[in-house]
Amino acid sequence: MALSTDFESISLPLSAPFGISRGTTETAENVLARIEDDDGRVGVGAAAPVEYYGESVASALDVLPELLLAVEERGTPHAQQALAGELRERAPDNPAARAAVSIAVHDLAARQRGEPLYRRWGFDPDAAPPTTYTVGIASPEEMATRASEASAAGFPLKVKLGTDADRERIRAIREAAPEAHLRVDANGAWEPADAIAATRWLSEYDVAFVEQPVPADDIAGLRAVSEEGALPVAADESCVTAADVPRVADAVDIAVVKLGKCGGLRPTLRQIAAANAHGLETMLGCMVASNAAIAGAAQLAPLCEYADLDGSLLLAEDPYAGVPMEDGTIDLRAVAAGTGARKR
Repeated sequence: MALSTDFESISLPLSAPFGISRGTTETAENVLARIEDDDGRVGVGAAAPVEYYGESVASALDVLPELLLAVEERGTPHAQQALAGELRERAPDNPAARAAVSIAVHDLAARQRGEPLYRRWGFDPDAAPPTTYTVGIASPEEMATRASEASAAGFPLKVKLGTDADRERIRAIREAAPEAHLRVDANGAWEPADAIAATRWLSEYDVAFVEQPVPADDIAGLRAVSEEGALPVAADESCVTAADVPRVADAVDIAVVKLGKCGGLRPTLRQIAAANAHGLETMLGCMVASNAAIAGAAQLAPLCEYADLDGSLLLAEDPYAGVPMEDGTIDLRAVAAGTGARKR
């Protein structure tokens, strides 16, 4: 069997500016990988390189030819264990690029078998938790409006914080969406003492848990927030790959796993397994990205207690359709084959 491959970068406008504590963006910069077999079946994958993790679109584009060459040399998308190792060896510092290729490989393999990827792995589609809709940092009024609309559509909410007016923002959101399930993500913006204090007033607004309250390298701070604060704690930036799980295991309650930060589907499976072995719950997250990325991640949703897979929902337009998530429900049963990503 011969495989042909190609790749590109795509710039995707957001439906509204997306703010977190580290800054605001108006476009999502993604890389896209495609793999085609002799019969014209195409596997597609994408990812959003993030400078925070030391990767850029340019660096991803630099290594994608080498990664896709490894796929062509194998000549089959079914040698997934061997390919995962080769991708890691060829681009150890480019997890997003590896993730894009990983998703494309798995998509094509499942398409060749004529079944959804989740079914090839034996996962229960009905076990997928609902995905949150993320309310980025904006004025309290704008955040309240977005929260109200997303909650009315059926989504639980994840709220970005890390400003001088966090309490005002949460108050406005809770008033606009009184029944919404709320989670909060500070993206490492708080010092431990401030984070502990924040969990106490956040608990008054019925927030379920707080994600990455302190900087990524402050594991002692995470532990302090868990032990002294009023809410469960999730580690995202502090828990990049499976190797990070042991160092955060006694400091948090939830590990956040993302294909784009750990390097693909198989590395994410390892991270989930490591977290479970250490007694942690998991949340399957994403970057702001095309359905070509999100559909791949969604296949793992049945393994996790929480999901934050709204990356494509934040886009104004996307060249790919994916797994339906219209009311927060991750509808894996709608996937006919592969990951469900398909060109519009």
